[in-house]
Amino acid sequence: MPIYPPKVKNERTFQPQSVRLMDQVSEVMRFYHYGRRTEEAYTYWIKDFISYHQKRHPKDMAKAEIETYLSHLAVNKNVAASTQNQAFNALRFLYKQVLNLPFADEIAPIRSKKPVRLPVVLSQNEVSRLLANMSDESRLMASMMYGGGLRLMELLRLRVQDIDFDNGYLTVRSGKGDKDRTTLLPTSIQGQLQAHLKHVRKTFEQDVCDGHANVWLPGALAKKYPSAAKSWEWQYVFPSKVLSKDPQTGEVRRHHVNESGLQKAIRGARQKAGINKRVTSHTLRHSFATHLLESGTNIRVVQKLLGHKDVKTTEIYTHVLQQNLGAVVSPLDMLGSPTSE
Repeated sequence: MPIYPPKVKNERTFQPQSVRLMDQVSEVMRFYHYGRRTEEAYTYWIKDFISYHQKRHPKDMAKAEIETYLSHLAVNKNVAASTQNQAFNALRFLYKQVLNLPFADEIAPIRSKKPVRLPVVLSQNEVSRLLANMSDESRLMASMMYGGGLRLMELLRLRVQDIDFDNGYLTVRSGKGDKDRTTLLPTSIQGQLQAHLKHVRKTFEQDVCDGHANVWLPGALAKKYPSAAKSWEWQYVFPSKVLSKDPQTGEVRRHHVNESGLQKAIRGARQKAGINKRVTSHTLRHSFATHLLESGTNIRVVQKLLGHKDVKTTEIYTHVLQQNLGAVVSPLDMLGSPTSE
């Protein structure tokens, strides 16, 4: 049985059956297995686009209306460049995938300005203090994020089969951009992780006894291999403590833990550690990249570990390196002691 199904390009071959436009949007997105968050975001922008143009049907609008709307987001709503890009992608999906209409590639709205902001990075001492003020599972999760440069949802979506203890790495499946990659599994936490998985397996075995063993599977794998959802290797590394009902299918499953728990634990640890920086789960990923570069790791290696498509994205971390600042003396410190006349 293949570990994951092969990825298929989103060529439009599916004809939605629903009459209402937004139902068609949902049908097409679920046919191509878009994530729940992407579906929610695209649905929002499509509705907002229609509302902005007095509820005209998108098939009656074209390039001019799209440009006007996207420019409105930049000028009147002052949205970030990434937000404007998301709205653009939602409308492109609507026209090409749902309505099967041409979408002008030369659309040129007023663009949102993309400010250059340096990421918040913790020192290694601050990372140690942060982790020391976390407990049990939260510390393990934060350690894996920092130790492997994981995004929050990449961590939560890890499956048992994605961990390779023998080689000391883990595999991120369908990360940002729907890409797979391999990253580091620190030796220092492997014992704790193995103990954690033993506890998780007990919960899984109890679910099997109770007839509740079931986990969400990507793509068409659930149909092709109906027993896979009840197998150990497909279970989440960090499963929820309670069963829940899938909002789309109504099936009762054990999903992964909610991201809010780790986010809250990180905020609490920051306060206890007395760190006067804005620290989020993503700060651990920023710190991972910066500390690797500080230690002399080749930037191309860091790029692959982070899963960046372009090395220019990784280069932002070179602006926050601390390795050479110790040799720089502030001009204030060069002044002699002031003399009084």
